[in-house]
Amino acid sequence: MGNKFVTGKVRFSYVSVFEPKDLGGELKYSTVILIPKTDVDTYNRLMAEIDRVTQEAVATAFGGITPTNLAIPVYDGDGLKPSGEAYGTECKGHWVLNAKTSAAPEVVDASCNPIINKNEFYSGCYGRASLSFYAYNRNGNKGIGCGLGNVQKLEDGQPLDGRTTAAEDFGALAQITPTQSQYQAPVQQPVAPQYQTPVAPQYQTPVAPQYQAAIQQPVMPQYQGPVDPITGQPMPQTPVNNIYGVS
Repeated sequence: MGNKFVTGKVRFSYVSVFEPKDLGGELKYSTVILIPKTDVDTYNRLMAEIDRVTQEAVATAFGGITPTNLAIPVYDGDGLKPSGEAYGTECKGHWVLNAKTSAAPEVVDASCNPIINKNEFYSGCYGRASLSFYAYNRNGNKGIGCGLGNVQKLEDGQPLDGRTTAAEDFGALAQITPTQSQYQAPVQQPVAPQYQTPVAPQYQTPVAPQYQAAIQQPVMPQYQGPVDPITGQPMPQTPVNNIYGVS
């Protein structure tokens, strides 16, 4: 391992500093470190440290010969990854380093107090990192690796995993005082009565009264003469002037 190298203010991405993850079959704590290209001091110190480690490794790991295709752990965020893919937008304008370690790093705040809440150190926050550079020669691959030491958070930043802070979620709403917390059903507006066209009365043809037969006037009984009580036949009329037997 080389000497400890402490960065200037950087941005962290792909953070895995509280729990290790599988990297090539090994569990490693790791993070991607984004160094702004405007931080010329950190970049110059970084390249000087890599050159120093390389020169030391020529006599040991590299067998006395400086490799012509030496791999170094610094990549241009405005270029392409070793796989040929483009870097994410967060890498634009930065130098990109991949740092990892088998031992859990210390995670502290700006006052060097331990950060216990895992949500406080996340991809997108800003801080510093201590690093160690070392040479490797494995299976014909020769290069300089970057070991992660400890990390320090200096300030918050826009999370790179899409997560938002509570202040971002509720800050604007905090200025609004709700007037009624209970749900109220919408007030039903009175429905105006529908206009109805008056219906004209239907004309009805008067019905002619039914003809009724004239009322029969009672028939006065005809006078009848005396009736023979034995035969029931009218008795013969006897002239009045004969009632005394005068002829």
